Amino acid sequence: MTETSDAPVEVVERLGKICEGFPDAYEEDAWVGTRWRIRKRTFAHVLTIVSGVPAAYAEAAGDDGPVTVMTFRAAGPELAALTTVGAPFFKAQWGSDVVGIVLDEEETDWEEVSELLAESYCIMAPKGLARRLRESLAEEM
Repeated sequence: MTETSDAPVEVVERLGKICEGFPDAYEEDAWVGTRWRIRKRTFAHVLTIVSGVPAAYAEAAGDDGPVTVMTFRAAGPELAALTTVGAPFFKAQWGSDVVGIVLDEEETDWEEVSELLAESYCIMAPKGLARRLRESLAEEM
């Protein structure tokens, strides 16, 4: 892990490879860590909690770190399930639909992360772009 709140490069690259296939999505530096956006709406944000900073993330995750976390959007039954299942998931203390996950290179189910990112994108994207992504994912199956 790093000694700053930036996420490890390999995690950012892995998430970036997933998100680069989403229509019009882009990656940018956030106030801390890295985020992925559609238009001006954030659908994913990754950072590392170090010594309890950032405090809101440490409190929500229940971990002072060092630990890398990603927040994303969820809705409906998935939101309810993810916010009650426990580790590695946690409910963020901001935004009614924001969920977090602790990322661990060896323990994380990256296929599940890919699905969560796609759904988060679809929640935040305009309907036409969300439809394009869903159609593209359906073709891959």
